[in-house]
Amino acid sequence: MNHSLRGNLRIRLTVAFSVIFGLAAAAVLAGSMILVRNSMEYSLNLVYQEKYSSPGFGDKEAVLDQLPRDEVTQQQIIDSMQLNLIAKGGMTVLVVWIVATASGWFLAGRLLRPLSRITLTAQRIAGRTLHRRIALDMPPGEVKSLADSFDSMLDRLDEAFAGQGRFIANAAHELKTPIALNRTLVEVAMNRPGSPVEVRNLGENLLAVNQRHERLIDALLTLARADDQVTERRPVDVAELAASALRGTAALAAEHAITVTADLRPAATTGDAILLEQLIRNLVDNAVRYNVPSGRVGVTTFTGPRFVEITVTNTGAEIGAHEVPVLFEPFRRLVDRVGSARGHGLGLSIVRAVAQAHSGDAVAAPNPGGGLSVRVTLPIRW
Repeated sequence: MNHSLRGNLRIRLTVAFSVIFGLAAAAVLAGSMILVRNSMEYSLNLVYQEKYSSPGFGDKEAVLDQLPRDEVTQQQIIDSMQLNLIAKGGMTVLVVWIVATASGWFLAGRLLRPLSRITLTAQRIAGRTLHRRIALDMPPGEVKSLADSFDSMLDRLDEAFAGQGRFIANAAHELKTPIALNRTLVEVAMNRPGSPVEVRNLGENLLAVNQRHERLIDALLTLARADDQVTERRPVDVAELAASALRGTAALAAEHAITVTADLRPAATTGDAILLEQLIRNLVDNAVRYNVPSGRVGVTTFTGPRFVEITVTNTGAEIGAHEVPVLFEPFRRLVDRVGSARGHGLGLSIVRAVAQAHSGDAVAAPNPGGGLSVRVTLPIRW
C-alpha cells in the first residue's frame, strides 16, 4: 500500500472499525460455541440421567452396556451442533462484518467531512486566496473550535498582508511626488541658458540616479500588486505578450549589443495581461542587463500538456546552483561579477510573485558555461 493510502485517515478509521468489529464478532462466536457446548452437555446429561433412573429401564448390566453407545451419540450431537453453529454463525458474522465495514467507511466520511473542508480551504489559501473562510456550520465541538480558530488566524493574516500591501503602495505613491519634483528641478537647471558644463554633468548623474529610483518605486508597486490575488482574469496569449515585451526592450538590447532570438509559439492562459507582460519584460530586461558583451538572449513560449511555459535564457557569468535561490528574494543580489550592483534586486522577485498570483511558478537553473535559464509555468487555458 502506498504512502497516500496509509496516510488516509478515512481508510485508517475504517480499518480500525473493521478490525475491532471482527475481533468482537469472533469473540462472541467463540463464546457462543462454548455456551452451546456446555448447555448441550448439561441437557443431554439430564436426559440420560432421567432415562437410566426410570423404574422400567432394566437391570444394572444393561445400563452399563448402554452407556458407551449413549456417550458416542451425545458427542456426535454436540459436534453436529458446533459445526452447524460455526457454518451459519460464521456466515452471519461475515455478512454483518461487511455491512459494518461499509457503515464504518460511511461514518468515517461523515465524521471527517469537516476536516476535509478545512483541508480544502487550506489548499485554496496556499493558492494565495486569503479572503476565503471555512465558516463551518455545525454544533460546538472539537472540530468546530478548530475551524473557528483557523478562521480567526486567517483574519489576522489577511489583515497583515493587506496592511503590508497598502503600506508599500502608499509609500511608493508618496515617494513618486518628490522624485518627480527633483527630476523637474534638475532638468530646469540643466536647460538654463549659460549653465556650466559641470552643472550639466552633475544634472545627468542626478537624472540617472533619479531614474533608478523611479524604476525601484515602479517595481515596488508591481510587487505589491502581484502579491494580491488576481481577481480579473481574461484570456491572453503569452506569445503576444512576449512579442510586445521584446519590442519594448529592443533599444536596451541594441545598447548592450545583445542578440535576442525568439521562438514564440501560441500559449493561451488566463490572467492580468499587464502583470504578465511585466513578468516577461522583467525576464528579458534582466537577461540583457546581466550578460556578457555581445551576448545572447533566447525567449521561447509554448503550450505543454498541463501548463504554458515561458523560458528566457542568456549568456553571462557562471552562477552556482546554490546561488540561484537568492535571485528570487527581494532586495537580494549576487556579487558584482554579474553586474547585479546596477539593479535593485526585485526583478525575479516580481517574476515569481506574478507567476504565483496566477497559480503558476518560476524556477531558474544555471547554464553550462555561464548564464541563467528562467522557466515560468502558468495554467493552460482550456
